[in-house]
Amino acid sequence: MAQYFVIHPDNPQSRLINQAVEILRNGGVVAYPTDSSYALGCALGHKDAQDRIRRIRGVDDEHLFTLICRNLSELANYAQVDNSQFRLLKANTPGAYTFILKASREVPKRLQHPKRNAVGIRVPQHTVAQAMLESLNEPMLSMTLHIEGDDESMNVGWDIRERLEHSVDCVIDAGACQAKPSTIIDLTDEVPVLIRQGAGDVAPFGL
Repeated sequence: MAQYFVIHPDNPQSRLINQAVEILRNGGVVAYPTDSSYALGCALGHKDAQDRIRRIRGVDDEHLFTLICRNLSELANYAQVDNSQFRLLKANTPGAYTFILKASREVPKRLQHPKRNAVGIRVPQHTVAQAMLESLNEPMLSMTLHIEGDDESMNVGWDIRERLEHSVDCVIDAGACQAKPSTIIDLTDEVPVLIRQGAGDVAPFGL
C-alpha cells in the first residue's frame, strides 16, 4: 500500500520530501504534483520502476519518458541547445512545457526517440517538484498521470491515493493541480513545432 504524504504546496516539509526521495532512490514509483497535472516519477536507472509506470499508464515501450530537471543548467547537460533554443528556454523555464530537444551523450539510448536521437525534457514550476529534484540531486524520469480511458489527467492527491494505492509506492498530496498535461513543443528544428497543447501558453513560441 502506498505511503501518503500531505505536503504544503509553498513550504514543503523537508522530512517528507526526503522520505519521498528515498523511495525513489530505492526503485519506487511516486505520484507527485507539477505545474500542470500530477505525474508519475521514478529515479534514473530503475528499469522495473519504469515498467511499472508504463503498466499504470497503459502504454507500451514506444511511449517515452520525460526527463525532469531542476533548471536550465541541468537541462543543458542532457540536451544539445543552440543560442536561439537557449533564449527560448531561458524565457519559458520553469514552466508547464515539455521540450523535445536533441539528446546529448549523457542521455541513455533507452530514453531517446529511436529514430531521432531526441529526448523530452521539462523544468517544472512547482515548489514540491523542485524540492524533490533538489533532494534527489539528479533528474527524474516522469510521465503525466493520465490513466487510459480517462478524459483528463489526474489532478487531486486523495483521488490518486484511492485509485493507485496498490500500484505506486508513494502519493504526495500538495493540493489540486490543473487537470491538463504539459504543452509539448519540438525544438529540434529551426522553427518550433507544437506536438501537444496543454497547460503551457504557446504564444511565446509563435504558435
